[in-house]
Amino acid sequence: MHNRRHHLLTMLASVIVCCAPALAIEAAADAMVGKTAPTFKLQDQAGAWHKLQQYQGKWVVLYFYPKDDTPGCTTEACEFRDNIFAFKQADAVVLGVSVDDIESHRKFAEKHGLPFPLLADSAKKISKQYGVLLPVVGIAGRQTFIIDPKGRIVKHYGKVVAQGHSEAVLADLKTLAKSGA
Repeated sequence: MHNRRHHLLTMLASVIVCCAPALAIEAAADAMVGKTAPTFKLQDQAGAWHKLQQYQGKWVVLYFYPKDDTPGCTTEACEFRDNIFAFKQADAVVLGVSVDDIESHRKFAEKHGLPFPLLADSAKKISKQYGVLLPVVGIAGRQTFIIDPKGRIVKHYGKVVAQGHSEAVLADLKTLAKSGA
């Protein structure tokens, strides 16, 4: 009985150690809702520079993802691709961000026909500013922000499941746009 209890406590401690940083990161990102979005200047898969300011007056879907061409990230990116015309109709731009480099983004975008910018945050600066960088592994967590036309974060998705995420974001975006959020 003692061994079993010790084993359970050890397992619980490892879960807390593992998950606590992720929960703290999510809480930090949640706290950004209602505030001005951190600015950025990053290059996309073609080497073009993107600044948040250039999208002033438009809705921005800024989604962070862990790694190019992995199963969950591919599902998420392809669903945004498949809904891109609906996002454009909602006067929104979709921007993907990971810590992968430009060349990795180029290959990923070409392989899957992604019609939106994938921004390379190789220095991990923007992932840190948005509070999505997972410190132990050094990659961005799968999180999304909706930024309104005035540059304020109006919605944060901290627990993203890749499949169906694009549809959920699109539905929320339409609701936010109607309400004038």
